[in-house]
Amino acid sequence: MGYCADSPRKKMTITTFDQLGLKPELLRALADLKFTSPTPIQAQAIPPALEGRDILGSAQTGSGKTAAFGLPIISALLDRPRGTTQALILAPTRELAEQITVHLKELAKHTPIRVAAVYGGVGFGPQLTALKRGTEIIVATPGRLLDHMREGNARLNDVSILVLDEADRMLDMGFLPSVRRILGMLQRERQTLFFSATLPPAIAALVRDMLHDPVRVELAVQTAHIETLTQRLYAVPQEKKTELLLELLKDNNIYTAIAFTRTKARANRLAAALSKSGVPTELLHGDRSQAQRTRALDSLKKAKVRVLVATDIAARGIDVAELGHVINYDVPLAAEDYVHRVGRTARAQASGDAITFVAFDEEPLIHKIEYVLGRKLDREVNPLFPAIAPVAPKPRRVFSSRPRRR
Repeated sequence: MGYCADSPRKKMTITTFDQLGLKPELLRALADLKFTSPTPIQAQAIPPALEGRDILGSAQTGSGKTAAFGLPIISALLDRPRGTTQALILAPTRELAEQITVHLKELAKHTPIRVAAVYGGVGFGPQLTALKRGTEIIVATPGRLLDHMREGNARLNDVSILVLDEADRMLDMGFLPSVRRILGMLQRERQTLFFSATLPPAIAALVRDMLHDPVRVELAVQTAHIETLTQRLYAVPQEKKTELLLELLKDNNIYTAIAFTRTKARANRLAAALSKSGVPTELLHGDRSQAQRTRALDSLKKAKVRVLVATDIAARGIDVAELGHVINYDVPLAAEDYVHRVGRTARAQASGDAITFVAFDEEPLIHKIEYVLGRKLDREVNPLFPAIAPVAPKPRRVFSSRPRRR
């Protein structure tokens, strides 16, 4: 699969990074990382991005979006004077900002290009230093970047490349006003790369404001079609979900898992219940300090804990190479969040399992998810409550024979 953009003359099959026209320093970094061939999003987005085109890209999580925008940025900056911030990448969460920063540093290891992260929950000191010395690439969450801008610390006059990553999540989290304020401080003549796993209609206005004649790269195939991902549902009473999870954890094949809850309070209760039952558990949600969040992710990556209990703040920005299972303890309210949750596993062609607990009142949410995915999800017999119907019946409308009162 290759760069098809808008013109037939650009069509070609790209199977190696050498064909993308990347600089030798970047090819060395890719070889160090043992990346042998570009993913579809990389093969289609990198050539037009190297030409300076705006990009509107959508692809499933775990598809290699960071390298898709990171490699063209580093390549462009190698030909420009250094010492000023020239590329800005906005991300919705601290975890995603840190993940992008780490990956870009790996890609830029054989170049003089510097990368720094700017996000909340940590001290201003190192961020202030990075901004004042003109670090070439800044990866930031909107809120903390605005704090620095208000203090006069962020000099963004020379930013000529802007990236919005996981833009749909930024809208969900209410970042749109902050994003617009940041855009107002940047030069209008710039290259903009806009990436997201989903492109809901609410993004359309932002796209019109930000992008000029963009190349569309749409590879947002639904997670249901990932061949290495197994998805199954268990019907279970709401009050029995923890009991069911503990039963499933008796299977030693579930060695690392993220269990997603809908609220912070439910996450706290579930983590406490698992710990009390002897399951090594960590907790990740918006009320945790940055040190606690970093420790939780590190513990999961190093397999020091078996279950990370998290709210949807963790659905973006977690990249665990060998995460075997995602457990939707609560069905998410938005179908797009389901896609992001289960996208934490079965990454980079690895296998994975997504298990969803469905209480009776959550069945309509499952119908919405299945509609978005375009397929029915597999229903399994509940091992604790086999008498419960695997598929909860749809509620019937009751028609009264009595006349309606005016």
